[in-house]
Parts: sequence; C-alpha cells; structure tokens
Amino acid sequence: MTVDVYNKDGQISSQIELSDDIFGITPNENAMHQAVVAYLANRRQGTRKTKIRSEVSGGGKKPWRQKGRGTARAGSTRSPIWVGGGTVHGPKPHDYKYKMPKQLARLARKSAFAARLSEDNLIVVEDFTFEQIKTKNMAQVLKNLKVDTDKSLVLMTDTDNNVYMSARNIPNLTVQPVDKISTYDILNHKKILLFKGALSNIEKTFNN
Repeated sequence: MTVDVYNKDGQISSQIELSDDIFGITPNENAMHQAVVAYLANRRQGTRKTKIRSEVSGGGKKPWRQKGRGTARAGSTRSPIWVGGGTVHGPKPHDYKYKMPKQLARLARKSAFAARLSEDNLIVVEDFTFEQIKTKNMAQVLKNLKVDTDKSLVLMTDTDNNVYMSARNIPNLTVQPVDKISTYDILNHKKILLFKGALSNIEKTFNN
C-alpha cells in the first residue's frame, strides 16, 4: 500500500510503498493480547516475601506455663496469631517470566503496526535531526504534524542524541530506535511517527 511521507514542517514531501505482509495484514487481537501480557509479566520482579514463624527472630522461650493461668496455651511469641509473629501462606519469591514463541511475537508486532496504520495513527516522516538540543524544536515538529496533543512514539533508524535530548522533557512522548520496541510500546502510544529510513529496518527484521 502507498502512504504519504511528511517532512518535519508537516508537509507531504513524497509517497512510499509499505509492505502488505507487515502493514496490510488483519490485526490478530489474540497475538497482541498475549504479547502485552508477556511484556507486563516480564517486568515483574517477583521479589515479594514474608517470613514464616521459623524465620522470625525470637520466640525461643515459652511465654508462660502451660497450666494454671486460665489463659490459652502458648508455646512461642512468634506464632502467627501473635503480633510480630510469622505469616501464614504469605507471598514468596516467584519468577513471572513468560517467553512467547518467536512467530507469535512477530505476528503481534505486525498486528500492532497494521492496527495503528488502519486507524490513521501511523505517520511516516522524513528522517530529521536538529543542529542543537532544544525542546521547542521537537515540540514544533509535533505541532506541525498535529500530534502534539496525543501520546506519541517516534521510531528512528538509530539513536540520535539531539532528537532524543530535545524530546525527553515533552510529556507523553517517547523516542526509540525501531529495533528496540515491543508490541506493548506500539499499542501504548496512540500516534506512531515512523522515520522513513526505519522502514528498511522493520522489513529486514520481519524477513529474517
């Protein structure tokens, strides 16, 4: 399919042919859902832990004699029913990592790109940079492309320090090299600004 290519002034500069095998497929919602669940699961540290009664310090001495006091029997101050005692069935360290099949992960990313394109939320732009680091330069580009009010993701061919530093203070804007993004990154942003030069990287990734 053919789409317009915009320059940083917001004007159409040319057109480019996008691969139907990547951007023209019918989005697979199940694949995208699994990719997002896997991404969020892999971000979890799983380090929560509470101490059971054998791990809590103290409690070596029987608090009081077994009989004669008219109170309940007690063998340790570290019992779960005592304040400061151990925890019963508390959380333990757990590995939440989930690895998706490679083909399913690829399908999920393709589907995310295709979904954003079908919504007219994927914009191909000419590769650009700035002579100096200035937030207002990036803010003006977003305004020219009419995405300054939306949560946006800029996908570049490589990391450009001037572009990255100019964008980092702008709310709801993320700048990433195209080979570092996930399905979650694409779906977590409403607008995708895709550098023209990054298209070859995408095609190379999915053709390998």
